Amino acid sequence: MESLSPVIGQKAIFPSTTGYTDHDLFSGPVRLRTVRNLNRACRRLRIRVQAGNGVSKNAAAGVGIDFSDPDWKLKYSREFEARFNIPHMTDVFPDAVSYPSTFCLKMRTPITETFAEGYPSDEKWHGYVNNNDRVLLKVINYSSPSSAGAECIDSNCSWVEQWVHRAGPREKIFFKPEEVKAAIVTCGGLCPGLNDVIRQIVITLEIYGVKKIVGIPFGYRGFSEKGLAEMPLSRKVVQNVHLSGGSLLGVSRGGPKVSDIVDSIQERGINMLFVLGGNGTHAGANAIHDECRKRRIKAAVVGVPKTIDNDIMLMDKTFGFDTAVEEAQRAINSAYIEAHSAYRGIGIVKLMGRSSGFIAMQASLASGQIDICLIPEVPFNLHGPHGVLRHLKYLLETKGSAVVCAAEGAGQDFLEKTNAKDASGNAVLGDIGVYLQQEIKKYFKELEQTADVKYIDPTYMIRACRANASDGILCTVLGQNAVHGAFAGYSGITVGICNTHYVYFPIPEVISKPRVVDPNSRMWHRCLTSTGQPDFL
Repeated sequence: MESLSPVIGQKAIFPSTTGYTDHDLFSGPVRLRTVRNLNRACRRLRIRVQAGNGVSKNAAAGVGIDFSDPDWKLKYSREFEARFNIPHMTDVFPDAVSYPSTFCLKMRTPITETFAEGYPSDEKWHGYVNNNDRVLLKVINYSSPSSAGAECIDSNCSWVEQWVHRAGPREKIFFKPEEVKAAIVTCGGLCPGLNDVIRQIVITLEIYGVKKIVGIPFGYRGFSEKGLAEMPLSRKVVQNVHLSGGSLLGVSRGGPKVSDIVDSIQERGINMLFVLGGNGTHAGANAIHDECRKRRIKAAVVGVPKTIDNDIMLMDKTFGFDTAVEEAQRAINSAYIEAHSAYRGIGIVKLMGRSSGFIAMQASLASGQIDICLIPEVPFNLHGPHGVLRHLKYLLETKGSAVVCAAEGAGQDFLEKTNAKDASGNAVLGDIGVYLQQEIKKYFKELEQTADVKYIDPTYMIRACRANASDGILCTVLGQNAVHGAFAGYSGITVGICNTHYVYFPIPEVISKPRVVDPNSRMWHRCLTSTGQPDFL
């Protein structure tokens, strides 16, 4: 069994017809090569139909569709349902016993110390979610592949319903609370809301009746490194932890072998594991889930998606993203004031976003102070008649100042590439902010024109702050639903928000590739409308 680092750094290969390069899931930006490929990709990402036999947009998932088959919609729906079926304990233990749920809000105080018989009540509580409840994954019925942001299966943009599992408490549970030992681990980098999720997981576990709850310190390495003792958790311990940023448990990247982690899980008697992290962490969680199944260990492994970049597939957003966009406004406003107050001033703000420019795009849209937004998904030229530098010259001549917002993964083609990787297997990126600052100064110096350039990088200030109200609500509900999913007997799943509803996804579906900004989406068009920037190509 390999260590978690190769699991985290697995590759997703995109079909060559899109103009995308082969892409390491967690090691750098997805990139379009040329203007021609950009235009071609905007069409082909919406619909991939090859001559003779059609291949849907799901070609990356290995789904071949014969559109001449009159029953292709039914077959597509069945295949989709099979892919998004979430693993359950009864898949491995068909004779697993279920119990009446101990989660009932009609009576919060148990009569006995044994919770497994449920809370007595004269009236049945109707707050449970049925196992057959589903949420619609896609809600827009596009009439044409040429519609902005269109996601079509065939050339006619036929409507096919795609349903995913609704999250929430079930009437039957598959663990006796008094026999549960639950563990929580936070991996990767810091993100606003980590403590909120930890707090809510602990509180919900206690409502179910769980007495043994522990935190694993400093990510996956806490399972193996000597001297890192597990931290006992209770409502008293976590009551006010959400009032500060960071992680109560600490974070780290990488970790030991999957087999060593599962050995530790067995030795500690853990039968519920809640993993908070991004794509790489979820790849590790899925490997742990698979190894537990292989060993026939009765344990639930549930993920809670944590990525400030908002780059996890299928979800409306991940926790920490809203806070990041809000906190970025401070940096953008400071850059604007510096630029606006200086003679021919230019402000540069670099925000998070290795392969996805969601923070830069949304922060630019929210601020109304950005003149140029640069993201990894959209190529640009610095020099030339249509380049960024020429547009900055125009802005100084017409406005007197300019503000640039760049995602950290933007413009990596201009920077010297190295083979260096961090502990998670991510490629170490060059600093696009410093590069832009240097190139802008050099450009205007050659023109013998004044340019007062200020550069702000608020990355670590944003990561370390506490969650705002919007993320606080999201974290609370995600934490609750993670516990509900574990008690319902599901494992190898993650919880997310989809079309404003909370759902369970099988982990492999959300880590198949990173979510990126669609250059043909309405949101990117809105950002371009706000900034007024040209194509830079």
